[in-house]
Amino acid sequence: MAQTVKKILKINSSGRSDGSVSRKLVQRAVNRLTSGHPDAAIIERDVSSGLPVVDETWIGANFTPGEARTSEQERKLEFSNELIEELRTADVIVIGVPIYNFGVPASLKQWVDLIARAGETFSYSESGPKGLLEGKRAIVAVTSGGVETGSPAHGPPTRRFHLLTLLQQGATMPDFHDLEMTSITGEPVSLANFKENLCLVVNVASR
Repeated sequence: MAQTVKKILKINSSGRSDGSVSRKLVQRAVNRLTSGHPDAAIIERDVSSGLPVVDETWIGANFTPGEARTSEQERKLEFSNELIEELRTADVIVIGVPIYNFGVPASLKQWVDLIARAGETFSYSESGPKGLLEGKRAIVAVTSGGVETGSPAHGPPTRRFHLLTLLQQGATMPDFHDLEMTSITGEPVSLANFKENLCLVVNVASR
């Protein structure tokens, strides 16, 4: 039975606006999703300009039980709560991930840090962390210039796709059960390669 898509969370992290391949892939996936689900609402979250960093005050607020938080601590967590609510209400999450210096953009890691909260998006169990946001589908478009995605030069997978490891295993994030990934590599990108990878995104987005 096909999934009913009522809300799509669209996340871009590329520091480039015009000419960004990851942004093109994300938009193509969203377009295909909405063609099959024309009434789906789209939440746009562009993290490229940076997000608040996790500091001592934020950590203190996060580890303080909700009923004991001060008004200042509540304000400190407001933006994190907003990001988590976007995840909770979305049926599909589409994420553009350009590879910078062998890793995901710092701003995307900031997003991960702000949504990974015990009791909100995951819980601890005897077998390890367990994601609390079930039934989500994630489509991740990974782009890499110069070094082929998946090659030894990119380093071990846990470092290369830190975000993807979190998405798949629910280690510190919500438990996305249906993770689909496509990548496009090389700079400059040939038109043929670009079209091929766009087709990959289109195909996974249509399922």
